[in-house]
Amino acid sequence: MKLFEYRAKQLMAEYGIPVPRGAVASRPEEIASIDYPVAVKAQVLAGGRGKAGGIKFADNVAEARSRAAEIIGMTIKGEKTKSVLLEERLDVARELYLSLTIDRGSRSIVLMASGDGGVEIESVPEERILIVSVPLFGYSPFLTKLLKSRMGTDAAVTQQLEDLALKLYKLFISEDCELAEINPLVITRDGRLIAADAKITINDDALFRHAEFSRDADDLTPLEQRAKAEDIAFVQLEGNIGVIANGAGLTMATLDILTINGGRAGVFLDLGGTDDPEKVTAAFNLMKDAKPAVIFLNIFGGITKCDTVALGVKAAVQESSIKIPIVARIRGVNDDLARDILKDIGIEATSDLISAAKKAVAAGGN
Repeated sequence: MKLFEYRAKQLMAEYGIPVPRGAVASRPEEIASIDYPVAVKAQVLAGGRGKAGGIKFADNVAEARSRAAEIIGMTIKGEKTKSVLLEERLDVARELYLSLTIDRGSRSIVLMASGDGGVEIESVPEERILIVSVPLFGYSPFLTKLLKSRMGTDAAVTQQLEDLALKLYKLFISEDCELAEINPLVITRDGRLIAADAKITINDDALFRHAEFSRDADDLTPLEQRAKAEDIAFVQLEGNIGVIANGAGLTMATLDILTINGGRAGVFLDLGGTDDPEKVTAAFNLMKDAKPAVIFLNIFGGITKCDTVALGVKAAVQESSIKIPIVARIRGVNDDLARDILKDIGIEATSDLISAAKKAVAAGGN
């Protein structure tokens, strides 16, 4: 579960990490007063909000309400802005980057830090990023020495950095995080370290330990919430091709093959190992409501029999009048029966993944 910026900062503040003063508003009229110049920031989970016009500045209440009215309701990368964070503008001397995440390759928590903050970390040269595994016994003062050498901070700031990094580690462990990121971590002109932006992702499998988060669905679109209620793995992305596959590995491989051939998945839905035609029908109805340009069905029959999927597809097409083009690749148990079933509703299925992916990309207009 991803947290909105304001919620991530509330959590950081609970652990003693300095954050800017601020307040959240879902309507412009909720902004009663401000005592300092503010940044009005769209509360969305998508990245790139600044470039999309989702961050504006105001010096008084009238300006803040006006900026909030411009931002609330704005759609940023497919996500509608429902609230804004009004936050004090900081007197910035320098911006750093600091994060903790999980590296599944090394099976460890990894500390990442850079003296180049406020930018996409992917664009920073690798030699300017500190990437080091946190020891099994926890955060070590040795890590602070590495931070100082990479960040180039003076003694006063380094002392703050050690304290902040330790608190971020405690938050990461205690809250079962997959990511805890501060970018930028600002050094103000009066020498204070403040988390100017924050991203926190909580491990979904640990939400039973965090009832305060499990009550919310901040990071889910309405369709994703519906899919969750129907126990269907469904994620909305930014492309225009709807992907239905069975099994996480095949689903991810399908996304890769579409990308390689110039396509972009807009939705992906994992049927898992279902052998229930009704679940397949429900999945197709979800996909229909997501309105992709084309649906790419990629099934490898094993536990899931191909004809079971085909029966569910046929029911969805006939009952719900799905008009979206469907490209199908079917292979595995009872694939001959599945092709005959799909042929009855005008879908010509193939067994070749690459040719099917190219057809889906072409049908999607990419």
